[in-house]
Amino acid sequence: MDLDAVRTFVAAADTGRFQEAAAELAVTQQAVSKRIAALERALGVRLFTRTPRGAELTIDGQAFLPHARELLRTAERAVASVSTGHRPLRVDVINSRGAATGLMREFHRAHPEIELDVVMLFEIDAAVAAVRSGAIDASFRAVAAPGHPLPEDVEAVRVLDEPLQLLTGPAHALAGARSVTVAELAGHRIWMPGVVPGTEWTAYYDDLVAAFGLTIEATGPNFGSDALLDTIADTPALATFMSEGTRLVWPAGHGLRRIPVTGPTPVYPHALLWRRGNPHPGLAALRAHLAGAAGGRDTAGTWMPDWVIPR
Repeated sequence: MDLDAVRTFVAAADTGRFQEAAAELAVTQQAVSKRIAALERALGVRLFTRTPRGAELTIDGQAFLPHARELLRTAERAVASVSTGHRPLRVDVINSRGAATGLMREFHRAHPEIELDVVMLFEIDAAVAAVRSGAIDASFRAVAAPGHPLPEDVEAVRVLDEPLQLLTGPAHALAGARSVTVAELAGHRIWMPGVVPGTEWTAYYDDLVAAFGLTIEATGPNFGSDALLDTIADTPALATFMSEGTRLVWPAGHGLRRIPVTGPTPVYPHALLWRRGNPHPGLAALRAHLAGAAGGRDTAGTWMPDWVIPR
């Protein structure tokens, strides 16, 4: 249904004269007549009768008027739902327990007036495509991973360097250590079933293995973090890497240990991606918040792959 014709019908019904409706809509009286006639043909009924005093609604016109008003209100809500500044800021955080989710929670506490829509996309290519299409406004990723160059219309800034920790069960050989060096991890089996070929975190860990001669295994199905914690707690021969900001809760009986890694400390780089020219005011607020929260963290004594974008 032609919304311009519906809008013209409502204006004519409210003013009672085609001439006044034309003035209100900034069109000619002839255009008003044509729109009303087209709407009457589409509906198959007469909506107005002409009188010396102007235009009066027929019985059918009276019946149609409240529905016409609702059509216009629905159209306005539809436009507002996708209008910049009126729709929620859509941000991809990859998963619900990682550092990116923590950053967004802090942002929400600082800016409760900005409505958020948090999504979780697994693959970096899908996330970049969603940023470019406008399906989301931003994504947290490690960039620029080999094989995944950013398009020219996508911008990125590194916002957080997150130290890795070693997670062990109580019977692991390193469980009693206050910290471990990367060199001390050589020869120990580090189990990470979530390392999936083609992801940016796989590229990160591949480089970590190559740089320090570590053994990272990704065998077996990935049943999620709870199953991972159960296995690490029960298997003295296995440990895993856990990012410092990853939020996990496990049963007290597991006796798991989170041990800092040093000499150097491997850090995982988180960057925010967005489409160049995206005018959403919430995006500007998010970028400003992350810039303030990042501070000037010292990178001395840390390691990351050489493909990571600079600060």
